[in-house]
Amino acid sequence: MQEINSAVETLVQSSNTYFLLIGAIMVFAMHAGFAFLEVGTVRHKNQVNALVKIITDFAISCIAYFFIGYWIAYDTTFFSSASELASNNGYDLVKFFFLMTFAAAIPAIISGGIAERAKFYPFLMASALIVAFVYPFFEGIIWNGNYGFQTWLENTTGAPFHDFAGSVVVHGVGGWLAFVAVYFLGLRKGRIKDNRLIAFAPSNIPFLALGTWILCIGWFGFNVMSAQSMDGISGLVAMNSLMAMVGGIIAALWAGKNDPGFIHNGPLAGLVAVCAGSDVMHPIGSLFVGIIAGLIFVYLFTKMQQSKKIDDVLGVWPLHGVCGAWGGIAAGIFGLDILGGLGGVSFTAQLIGTAAGIIVALVGGFIVYGLVNKLSTIRMSEEEEYHGADLSIHSIGSVNHD
Repeated sequence: MQEINSAVETLVQSSNTYFLLIGAIMVFAMHAGFAFLEVGTVRHKNQVNALVKIITDFAISCIAYFFIGYWIAYDTTFFSSASELASNNGYDLVKFFFLMTFAAAIPAIISGGIAERAKFYPFLMASALIVAFVYPFFEGIIWNGNYGFQTWLENTTGAPFHDFAGSVVVHGVGGWLAFVAVYFLGLRKGRIKDNRLIAFAPSNIPFLALGTWILCIGWFGFNVMSAQSMDGISGLVAMNSLMAMVGGIIAALWAGKNDPGFIHNGPLAGLVAVCAGSDVMHPIGSLFVGIIAGLIFVYLFTKMQQSKKIDDVLGVWPLHGVCGAWGGIAAGIFGLDILGGLGGVSFTAQLIGTAAGIIVALVGGFIVYGLVNKLSTIRMSEEEEYHGADLSIHSIGSVNHD
């Protein structure tokens, strides 16, 4: 009997490790989606820079999270022996890999907002600081119960802040950090002509669309695998993700008046918003969450295009920051049992938790970008920006016509 129990335990442990490994790989693949979404949106002279930023940010994020960020969030380090780390089929190592891909999504989100005029190395430095300190600080508060915030919320409102897959913890924080970075950078050269704003058209719609498809597919790993074990897997999460995604597409199709840029960002808006409550909402509720998120993105991005102070190239603040905040709040509405949800959530807790995420991102962003800007100017020179980041930073263009 003991041998049977041991065999079953080993099977469960190995299954959980494999389950989470697949999730980590799917979220890792999403970074290709971030890259191609940016490549398709920026002008040709900045496409190489978009690709290089995403992959180098991932590497820097991994190092920063391995040595500092994961320690801050979960009070766990990897300085023990390999035999200890390999226990339980190496589940703890794969858990790090999975959560690290979430952490690395923060600089990938920010990258889209700062495109076409940001210096390369200063923003790598900022990415390291954000993933080492700012993001894990809030991540630990929400997902590990650090500093008693969740306990206080539960005692005060009857429920802790619920963010199953990171509407606020990942996307909201990333989007509001991007807002600060974009504010520091200002408008791209050429946006204002004859005292009126000029919009730069996407350079490659097929690449933009490819980025969206990669992100949409990987997102099911992002959401479903957030259960982090086989016994926690739920088809409800998959269905809610699907319904929010299509809701975002339909809303962006209508509100965006057939614009392919809006249509391909619509599903991402819906998926950002559904992350928080994907495990507790009814599919019909998730459909409405996605529809509202799609409308939010189209409206806010359109308004931002008319701003002379904020130049968010990919619209990451409305897409991740605002739709992420909407997702955090929506979990406290559509997650209620009276609206067909599973319950166990509090609207007040969701409101407070969402506000806390925004505050951490704004304060952390001003500290990090302010410090980096003092050490080294974060904006490219006017000449570098004119020639494009590809030639100015990487000395090569995206296409060789010879």
